[in-house]
Parts: sequence; C-alpha cells; structure tokens
Amino acid sequence: MNTGLFLTKKFFSRLSRQFISGAITIAVTGVSAQVMAKPQSNGWPDGPVTFIVPFSPGGGGDTLARLYANELTKKMNIHLIVENRPGAGGNIGSAMAAKAKPDGNTIVFGTAGTMGTNHALYKNPGFAVSDFDPIAIFGTTPLTMVVSKESEFKSVADVIEHAKKHPKELTCASGGNGTASHLACIMLQQMGEVEIEHVPYKSASTAVMDIRSGRVTFIIDVTTPLMPHIKDGFLRPLAVTMNKRTPALPDVPTMIESGYPDYEIFPWYGIFAPKGTSADRLDKLHAAVEGAISDPVFNKDMTDRGTIMDKMSRTEFADLVNREYERMGNFVKEIGVTID
Repeated sequence: MNTGLFLTKKFFSRLSRQFISGAITIAVTGVSAQVMAKPQSNGWPDGPVTFIVPFSPGGGGDTLARLYANELTKKMNIHLIVENRPGAGGNIGSAMAAKAKPDGNTIVFGTAGTMGTNHALYKNPGFAVSDFDPIAIFGTTPLTMVVSKESEFKSVADVIEHAKKHPKELTCASGGNGTASHLACIMLQQMGEVEIEHVPYKSASTAVMDIRSGRVTFIIDVTTPLMPHIKDGFLRPLAVTMNKRTPALPDVPTMIESGYPDYEIFPWYGIFAPKGTSADRLDKLHAAVEGAISDPVFNKDMTDRGTIMDKMSRTEFADLVNREYERMGNFVKEIGVTID
C-alpha cells in the first residue's frame, strides 16, 4: 500500500511538473506571439501624458486647454498632466514640445499665434510649424468689437464715420503688439481707411477695464473673456470678426455684414504632437477630442463661452493650419509689425 501510494504520488508529481512546464511554455509562447502580432501602440497610453501649454496659468488659452484636458482625461481614462511653459508669445513651450520624443506622450496646445502669426512676428521662434503633426481642433473663437455701455457708438459704421472726421481722436486698445487684438485693430484701420490711435496693454483684461470706464474707445478682442462683461451690460458688442455670427451673440453682426467683405480674423486652438508620432496614436487623441465636442454638456459650456465647436478631420485641421499660416503671415508681413 505504501509503495503503491508512493508510486502514485511520484507519478502524479511528475505529471504535474510536466503539465505546469507545458502550460508555462504555451503561455510564454502565446505572450510572445501577442507581442509580435500587435503593434506596441495598442497598449498606449500606459502612463501619464504631458500636455504642454505655452502660456501662463489663468489666461484665456490656459483655461481653454485645461477644460479640454479634463475631458480628454475622462474620455481616454489617462492621467493628463498640464505643464505651463510660457514665454515669447508661446514660442518657448512650443519649441520645447517640438524637441520631445514623438511617442504620443507629449502633446502641445497650439494656436493661431504659435502655429501662425508668430512665425512672421519673430525672427526666430525656435521651431517650425512643420515640426508638428496637427491632431485636432478644439474650436474657433471670433473676436468681438466692443465699446463701453455709455459710448455714443452703436455700430462699426458710427466708429468709422467719427474716425474719418476726427483722425487719431479715437483709441483702440489691445493686449500688446502683435496680438490678435492689435492685428484686428490695424485691419479695421486699413479697410476703413481711417487713423485710430493704438493703445497696447500688458494684458487684455486690464484694457477691458479701461474700455468699460470710457478711457479707451474700443477693443476688438477674443470673445470668451469679454462675454461676462457683455452679459452684465458693461460692454456693448458692435461686431464679430468671423464670416458667420457666433451662437453666443446671435444678434451681433459680422464685420462682413457691417460693410467690410474681406474682414476676417479669428483665433483657433487645437493640439499637436511632435512630427513622426504614429498615426494610430494621433487618431486616438483625435477621437477623444471629437468625443468631447460631441458631449452635449461640454459643448454647451464651450458655446456659451463664445467658442464655435466645429469638428474637423486631421487632414481638414492641417489644411486650416496651413491656410491661416499663409494668410495671416502675409498680412503681418504687409503691415510690417514685428516683435524682435
């Protein structure tokens, strides 16, 4: 009995070892086959993704980037780390992103400035637009021309008529030389054939307070930060600068409707990755952005802020970037505005 029991144990022990060894071999072989059969990117992202925002915390661009960052975190179930790298109109952070490894683990917030006009305004931004792959557009935002609620001006025509009779009497504020608000002011002067004094500020928020008080005549600035002042009745909107009215201000005409058929200037925003990032990772990020835009709650929140939420394919977004790079770059060169 003891011998039989010993043989049985020995037999089953050997059988168990053979079974386990075989199972391990099969498992390892299976894993190896999986690794070889599937692209490495199928497991991406498997760690934190750094989202470089080349602007200071708390500004309009930073706020928009963080709103999208929260949505991408939820849509992709990832840890998205927002890293502010401000300086030189967004050039410093953008240049840093251009040098990052093209593995999808670093993306950058790009704008009409960093991926457009900066390359005409600065002698050496430190990077080229071709250093990046466009991923997805976050949205476009018209600029809005506003005056104080106490202003005598009720339309763009009123402003131009006064400016023609009184050259350099009116003042146009901006967030600084080379900013969208500055370029918009120059564009209005050229098309209206008038002379208006430009008053640059260190920040558009400071300029808005002087518009409200009547110290400066008007500003043509990004709609989003102006909306609270417009809703509260402290600022009167005269026109928006895109070729169609914005849902946030449906009763406000466009500059085109106001008599300037070639007047169009608008900030756009999106995300980019270092050139050479794999297409499937770009597609995954693009799908997450489109998922955010399709979310009715998020979409309404952004629309109420003045952002126009139009979906674009990666190719369509790249076309927009290239088109605006050429159009606005040529305009900046024509008017001779430079930063350095």
